[in-house]
Order: sequence, then C-alpha cells, then structure tokens
Amino acid sequence: MTLQQFMAFALVGIVVAMLIWNRLRFDVVAVLALLAGVFLGLVPAKEAFSGFADDIVIIIASALIVSAGIARSGVIDALVRPVAAKLSTPTRQIAFLCGSVAFMSALMKNIGALAIFLPITMQLARRHRTGAHRVLMPMAFASLMGGLMTLVGTSPNIIVSRVRTEIVGQPFSMFDYLPVGLGITVVGLLFLMVGWRLLPQNRSGARSAEETFAVENYASEMRLPAGSSFVGRTVADVEALAEGEAQVIGLIRERFRRYVPDRHWTLLADDVLVLEGDAPALQRLVQGASLEPLGILEGVEGELLAVEAVVTPDSPLAGHSDRNLDLRRRFGVSLLAVSRTGKRIARRLHHVMFREGDLLLLQVPAERYPDALADAGLIPLAERRLQIGQRRPVWVPVGILVITMLVLGFHLAPLAVTFLAAAAAMVVTGVLSVEDAYHAVEWPIIILLAALIPVSGTLESTGATQVISTLLADAARGLPAVACVTLIMAAAMAVTPFLNNAATVLVMAPIGAGVAQQLGLSPDPFLMAVAVGAGSDFLTPIGHQCNTLVMGPGGYRFGDYPRLGVPLSLIILTLGTWLIVTFWPLSG
Repeated sequence: MTLQQFMAFALVGIVVAMLIWNRLRFDVVAVLALLAGVFLGLVPAKEAFSGFADDIVIIIASALIVSAGIARSGVIDALVRPVAAKLSTPTRQIAFLCGSVAFMSALMKNIGALAIFLPITMQLARRHRTGAHRVLMPMAFASLMGGLMTLVGTSPNIIVSRVRTEIVGQPFSMFDYLPVGLGITVVGLLFLMVGWRLLPQNRSGARSAEETFAVENYASEMRLPAGSSFVGRTVADVEALAEGEAQVIGLIRERFRRYVPDRHWTLLADDVLVLEGDAPALQRLVQGASLEPLGILEGVEGELLAVEAVVTPDSPLAGHSDRNLDLRRRFGVSLLAVSRTGKRIARRLHHVMFREGDLLLLQVPAERYPDALADAGLIPLAERRLQIGQRRPVWVPVGILVITMLVLGFHLAPLAVTFLAAAAAMVVTGVLSVEDAYHAVEWPIIILLAALIPVSGTLESTGATQVISTLLADAARGLPAVACVTLIMAAAMAVTPFLNNAATVLVMAPIGAGVAQQLGLSPDPFLMAVAVGAGSDFLTPIGHQCNTLVMGPGGYRFGDYPRLGVPLSLIILTLGTWLIVTFWPLSG
C-alpha cells in the first residue's frame, strides 16, 4: 500500500467516523474533508470544486424543486378526498396511503412525497380516531421502497448511475431500476399491511402548534362571486365540499341582512357566507366554490402568505377590533378568519373584539412576514402556505411532471437538463416563486454531495479502491456469486443508518464495482445491490430524512424502528438479491 493510498483510506475513514460521531453537521464535515484532501495533495486544487458542476447536484436540486411544485398544487389532497371516508381502519389507511406514497416516490423525491401525505395522514387519524403512530412509520418505509423504482426516486439511484457511467460509459436509465424496485415495493407493502401490528400501540405524537394552542374552528366570511358555479346551488352543496369539516353558520345578503340559512337555501351572486371550519377546509371551499375571502389584499406586488398567529397579552390588538384598528393600514395585514377556543364567533368578523389567545388567520405580504406579525404583537404558528384567497395552479405542475417523465422515458434529453428545465418551468409558470424554489432545495445535501464527490474520487485515483476490492474479492472467492451480491447489499444496509445514504453510495459503489471486476462478473448487479442497500434504511430514525420526519408526529422512540425495520430489511435482502440476479445477470 502506497502513502497516497494510506492517506486516502485515512481521510475517508475519518469522514465516516465524524459522520457517525454526529457532533458536526454532515455538510461541515464534507467541506472539511474536501479542504483536507486538497491540503494533502489527494485532490488537485483545480478539481476541488468539480463536484458543484456534477450532474448529480443539478439533478437532486432540480428534483427537490419539482417535488415542491407538486406539493404546492394541492392535487394530492383533491385525489384523496373522495375516498377519505372509507379509510376508517389502520389496515385500509396503510394500504391506500402507503401505496400512494410509494407510487409518488417513484416520480419525485421520496421525502417530498412523504411530506405531501403527512398532513393528510394526520387528518385521517384524527377523523377516524385510529392513531397516526400506526400509519406514519409504515408510510415512511413505503416512501423509501417507492424511491427504489426509478432513477429520480432517491439519491443513491442517481449516484449509482453516475458510477456506472464511469465504469461502462453508460448510465442507468430512468426505469432500469423498476423491475427490482417494483418487486420489493409490492412485497414490502403487503408486509406493512400486516406488520404494523409489531409497533407499540401506546404511542402518541408530539403536540402540534395547533394542538398546543387548542385551535378549534375558524369563523370566516367569504363572498360568492357571480362567476362561481355554485350560484343557484344550495348551502348543502357548499358544505359538501368540506366533507363535514366546515359549515355555513350564517348568510349575509344585500350587505346588511343576516340570516341563519337552512341547508336547502339557494345561494345568490354576491351572498356573503359566514363559515366555520379549520383552515384546510376553508381552503378547499375557496378552491372548490371559487369563494372570495372578504378583505383580501389587492394591488400588492409579490407573494402573499396566509399565516396563523396567536394574540399575545401585550399585543396592541387585544381589546380592539379590526374595524377600530384597521389592520391593513396600520400593520399591512388582512384578517381572513378568527378562532376562539370553545366559543362560536357570533358577530361580523371585523367587529370581533380580539382577546388574548385568539388565533387569527391573516394574509401577509411575504416581504413583510414576520415583521408585520412582530409589530402586531402576534406569535406565528408554523406557516402552512395555505394560499387562501389565491388560486393554486393544480394541473400545471402535474403537466410539467408528466412531460418530464415522458422526456426521460423516451430518452429525448439528458437527465440533468430535463430536470433543470422542469424546475425552471415550475418558476416560470408561477407554480413556485423564486424564493420558494430556493427554499425547496436541501442545501446541506447539495454541499455534502458536491464536497464528497472529489473526496470519494481519491479512492479511485490513488488505487485504494482496487486494494480493498481485491481483499474483498479474495475473501469471497469461495462463496457463490449470489452470496457476494447479498454481502454487498447487507454492507450498504449496515452502513447507511449511520452515514448519509449519499455518502454510503459514494464509498460503497466503487468498492462493489471493484469486487465484481476482481471476480470477473458484471458490475451491474453489484451496483444495484449498493443502490437497494443504501436506499433501505429501516433501522433508525436518523439515517434518512423520511424516518426523522415521522418520529415526532408518530411519537416514536429510537427502539421502535427496528421492531418493524428488521423483518422488512431481511425480506428486502432476500427478495432483492433474487430480483437483482434475475434481471441483471452476473456474467459480464
């Protein structure tokens, strides 16, 4: 072993140790590793920033933007709503939600797909009193399995494709992963429909901001414009859009005459409906019936946000009404709705005297948030991007995604160019603002990849990969070739809970390909094994963002993950090996 090889091994070993130690952020570790590589002469200074120009960085950043566009469209909520009433048991919820998340994870980043379905899952759990903890972990695992089906579903697939380009001169295509990933996903989903019973039954999730402040229903006033398709229809028709989660508690006609309407009353143009319901239900009414919230900000340049905020004891709003204060003139915000715990709002919205603890739904210019709330003495809850008062472009982002899949499926353009164009289309068409697009990108992941690509390349450039591959190949010569594939997959599975999955692939993929070369076998099965192993982190809440995302809402503990994750990992290890060697022959 040469000095250069020893230093390359030492550098990568220190990086792995620091990532496991987890005292420094992984992106900071990656940057320090890159600087160390340059200082030691392992990474040429001219190539130090080559990772930032790598296709992987462009693809992952663009895929995250596309995912955010789909999430903002509301199309998933529209598709789930018709079947929500039938999802009354954990098994039904797992079958539908996990299947849906897995499918969406094949078309977009799995963390994005899971984030879309998370609020829907919480809503179903509350509605049917089934307990979100029974569904959330299976759904996170389903998102990981769904990501195995296509090139863009998860970062390991993209990185493995890049490694294949370096080895054989051609990357994996968009759907090369489908035969293996689909088989794993189908069998995995069948297991989850039964295996959820392995989870503890006494978990309760962390209280959300809404629960902490005991948020009940908002009272809001919305005008029915002449162009709405609900003019001439009944109160019951409007309430049906909210599926029982909002109701019409009053009707104001001819500006001043207020009624408590019967459900069969016919609605007229310019009627003002006094509505009571939660914020998502109000949003659905705005979308479905083309209602116009009274008092929305008009003529304001830039993006408008709908945010929820609590009135504090020291707020200048306490003891006053919107009519007295003129919130729009004084603070630059518009009142959309008011929620008061345990009481129904009986007065006109702008006549309501604000009290400490009231929850207000406000429309705020993005450039004034959160300064406007601070001036008004309000505490913002998690900003949910409700976009009440703004039409969401539901089918535009879906169309962009479909066109992207077709271009990739027919190999009409390179992957990086296609996804960058899709991300740009999300901004140009107004689905996302420029700020939203930048916010959607997980910059720590981008820094990690860009910095570690040159660092991991030192193993190849110094010949260190060849050394470790030879050692592993010599140790495996007495084993069947299929067992070697299993070992590579198991090694990736064992490492990925403690490293970022992207870092796992950057280290393991060249080693797997090297073992195949030493044994005279095709590199494809070994690269596939690395991709499946690195993408199958079911053992800890920290190895993948999907697992971390559900830990709080599900009330899970660290030890809950192996209860469901160990048997699922064994199933994937066994089934995955068989599928890989079936569809990707070992002979080169």
